[in-house]
Amino acid sequence: MKKYSIIALIAWVFPTMTIAQETTLKIATFNVSMEALNYVAHKRGEAPNISGKTLTKALASDHQQIKNIAEIIQTVNPDIILLNEFDNQNNDHQDLKAFISHYLNKNQNGKTAIDFPYYYQGSVNTGVNSGMDIDGNGEKGKLPGDGYGFGYFPGHFGMALLSKYPINVDQIRTFQHFKWHDMPNALMPIDPESNKAWYSQQVWQKLRLSSKSHWDVPVEVNGKTIHILASHPTPPVFDGPEDRNGKRNHDEIRFWQDYISPGKSSYIYDDKGNKGGIKAKQSFVILGDLNATTVDGNAIKAGISSLLNDDKIQDAMPQSQAGEKHSPENAHGKYHTAFWRMRVDYVLPSVSGLNINNSGIFWPAETDESYRLIKDRKASSDHRLVWLELTTKN
Repeated sequence: MKKYSIIALIAWVFPTMTIAQETTLKIATFNVSMEALNYVAHKRGEAPNISGKTLTKALASDHQQIKNIAEIIQTVNPDIILLNEFDNQNNDHQDLKAFISHYLNKNQNGKTAIDFPYYYQGSVNTGVNSGMDIDGNGEKGKLPGDGYGFGYFPGHFGMALLSKYPINVDQIRTFQHFKWHDMPNALMPIDPESNKAWYSQQVWQKLRLSSKSHWDVPVEVNGKTIHILASHPTPPVFDGPEDRNGKRNHDEIRFWQDYISPGKSSYIYDDKGNKGGIKAKQSFVILGDLNATTVDGNAIKAGISSLLNDDKIQDAMPQSQAGEKHSPENAHGKYHTAFWRMRVDYVLPSVSGLNINNSGIFWPAETDESYRLIKDRKASSDHRLVWLELTTKN
């Protein structure tokens, strides 16, 4: 009698059923710091760009910084990557398409070209004018401080997700418009001198939680769905004793912990009005520059610490020897993901459905030929690309 494997028999009985295959893939996050293009122009004595066209012009000019960023991505060769601080002018995706076709699709310095046939680049809160006095300077509707997120134009400091695997566009959930005050026990900023709310009642009722956006992007990997949970919380600095940015950073991070916890997520609503978080046992990866670390900086550490210690999450704690040498005085230097000596960029997979094989931070040593790619901010970014190699499991 001829023997058949269980999978073969299932496929024969249910020919239209999709059988999830075990797949090994690499998932990365990279704050590409395209804002550095505006920074360089400003340092030359020019007015800061507020039109959003700086990136467009740079992409059309065979720009060395962008070529270096593309070379870094080609070197690591991720299957899925989140780009933070990639502007999204007018939501037309032309800059992202140009980056893919003119830089990633072309070999950089001998590296193999890389293609991402699928991408998602939704709108964000940065530079979206609220018409209110959010920054408390007495003026209403003046960018960048009165945007729902700090920015000079809509889409400034945006995000983009690139993938070699199909994205289930119809099932994407975004939380750009979720109001901060709708989070139970939200850390409302308080003026320590008056002991009153720092924001006016009008601002507090309308202020959105996410400084950019929170996205749940389902990616279909050989019959298995992996939910990419992408965000870029505000830096916990550039404020005062009320710590409004620190508290917002904390709650932006806490949002994800509530989202992955069925017992805590009922208050959450997405931009289509659907409520709740991710279902139990679904596979996910939290990606992004979270602007917080458990050991350094001004962030309220309870937020990031609670997330990293959640029993539904795996933290591989990627490291690099070059990062360690960059901060010899800091015992945590090997975990740093930014030139300015902190761990802020994270790839955090779920325990459910995913195994970690390997991890790393792209941080070449000074003696390495590729050090030229990260030697300073003008070379590429002040952040490092962080990656994990994962294997899906049924």
